Amino acid sequence: MMISLAADKIAWAAQIACLLESSAEKPGNVTRSKEFFDSRYEDFLVSAIAIGPAFRNATHASVGETIQRAVKDTQGLVGTNTNLGMVLLLAPLAKAAGNGHPQGLQAAVAKVLDALTINDAELAYEAIRLAVPAGLGKVERYDVREAKIDITLREAMMLAQDRDTVAREYVTCFENTFNLGYLTLLRFWEHGHRLSDSIVQTFLTILAQVPDALITRKNGQTIAEQVSQSARKVLERGGIFSAEGREEIHNFDLIVRDERHRLNPGTTADLVAAVLFVFLTEGDMLERFRELIRRW
Repeated sequence: MMISLAADKIAWAAQIACLLESSAEKPGNVTRSKEFFDSRYEDFLVSAIAIGPAFRNATHASVGETIQRAVKDTQGLVGTNTNLGMVLLLAPLAKAAGNGHPQGLQAAVAKVLDALTINDAELAYEAIRLAVPAGLGKVERYDVREAKIDITLREAMMLAQDRDTVAREYVTCFENTFNLGYLTLLRFWEHGHRLSDSIVQTFLTILAQVPDALITRKNGQTIAEQVSQSARKVLERGGIFSAEGREEIHNFDLIVRDERHRLNPGTTADLVAAVLFVFLTEGDMLERFRELIRRW
């Protein structure tokens, strides 16, 4: 049974999830030791702080309001798209955490998703336009650039689910977040692994099974599937938990890290942030946070 979380704990969970995700040395992403030409590790740290006010009010605000405010506040401090996907995923999770549900967080999320409105879609579309995500194509109906929207946010996500992993989470009640990512991370943690290693291995596990939507938008489905196949090969050699696997991670990072970061598995990183939010809230890890840091 999950009780509703206080506003401060929801904000902390969202902010800490973003901080931990960015701090793990995941191949192809911005990390403490690697940056992109247009964004640095520090940008992601500031972005994690920026979303705090929006997520502190997530229980009482609509999902669309939380998304819009978090993106606006981030843009005001950073000026580049560091966290749009994270915010889109975290907003319904945060509202669900504030509402609570006897059957746990995923059941609470289902109720939040069912209640999404047209106004949520309008505000989310506005936030997406403000963030200007990379590789954004154009569709015939309900394109994000349209000013007039007459469908709910969940209905909009249904139209995009075949081409966007974040949208698919809205449609499947966060299936990859809960049933793939969270269970994977929890298993590694309970087996005694360091948190940073567990995050990297979870990232690779998700990427191996779910071709990255950002890579797909920039390069096409075939390239995205090839990257996922490479992630599977890394896992076959043990991933972060073996010397051979760590060498493969290094080689994999060289493959997916180019000057224009066109092979950046950015959507997979967004999913990891959502997984970490669930880990912190569903698993009550905020109460054991010192242990998390000791095992970083």
